[in-house]
Amino acid sequence: MSSGVLGRLGALILNIKQLGHLPCLSNLLPSLPSPQATVLASDVPSLFREPYILSGYRPVNQDWMNYFSSLFQRHNELLNVWTHLLVIPAVLLHFSFFAWTWGLTLNVASLPLFLYTLSSLAYLTCSVAAHLLQSHSELTHYSLFFLDYVGVGVYQYGCSLGHYFYCSEPEWRRSSLGIVFLPGAAVLGCLSCASCCFAKFRYRRPYPLCRKICQIVPTSLAYILDISPVAHRLAKRSWDEPALTFHALQVGFFLLAALFFSCPIPESFFPGKCDIVGHGHQIFHIFLATCTVCQMEAMIKDFMVHQRSVVEVHGEHFILMAGGTFFLLVLCNVITAALMRRAVQRQLKRKVSD
Repeated sequence: MSSGVLGRLGALILNIKQLGHLPCLSNLLPSLPSPQATVLASDVPSLFREPYILSGYRPVNQDWMNYFSSLFQRHNELLNVWTHLLVIPAVLLHFSFFAWTWGLTLNVASLPLFLYTLSSLAYLTCSVAAHLLQSHSELTHYSLFFLDYVGVGVYQYGCSLGHYFYCSEPEWRRSSLGIVFLPGAAVLGCLSCASCCFAKFRYRRPYPLCRKICQIVPTSLAYILDISPVAHRLAKRSWDEPALTFHALQVGFFLLAALFFSCPIPESFFPGKCDIVGHGHQIFHIFLATCTVCQMEAMIKDFMVHQRSVVEVHGEHFILMAGGTFFLLVLCNVITAALMRRAVQRQLKRKVSD
């Protein structure tokens, strides 16, 4: 019996030795590029530089995999990527858990909520793509930030749908502002995308004040309009309602986000000290992501209150028309971005020929 055991043990040892002759698994998998050292602002074209950010830039014109793998490397866009990337599963899980718990299905009453969630995921995804991959080339940089602006315009209108159908008061809807609210939100959603794309295309670093005005004025007007039903409700109603607390939080976080988007702080006070962690655009992303989370919670709470009456109050045809406008706005913004991308291509060709 002992000889049989020893025989089996010897065979096992031989089999283990033979495994050493098999090709290494890592050799069968596609190799990832090794981490690349970041470079200084002076080492990249001016298009890729940010004010007061002096280091942490990824080299331009590298292989695509270098930029995908930079998701796990240290550079000055890393937190811009992760602050929105982490919110995507958070939004999906929150909405999915709510839908599963309450048996939510897509119907006329829930259509604005679904579109709002879709718009949130759209702007977050476009933002992640832009900040992760924009260093690949000049054309990629422009194209992805144009796509980012598409997401911004879509998100603005998605918020408007939720605010109008679930969060507004009858008194506000009967006002002049309430009557023009959804058409105005659609127009401003397109205008925000177009003006941001134009400002990105038209102005070169160092950016003049006109560029910031082109970006901020349309988006600010869109926000003022989009948040008006919530602001009216916050002013008129008692804050005992759980949804109003989250609405107040979303307003506060958005205003903080707008501050850090508009002003290069704190990096303007500490040039080169906030390159990797702590510059204003990262803080803007954090506050905007937090705003979205609070906004979604408020929207869901309001939906729970009004889901049975929303079709009766607004009418099925009107809700479907507003939902159809959402997809029309997406199409208009995508066309705008595509046209601006073509203009960039022509400009880059002239630059090469010169």
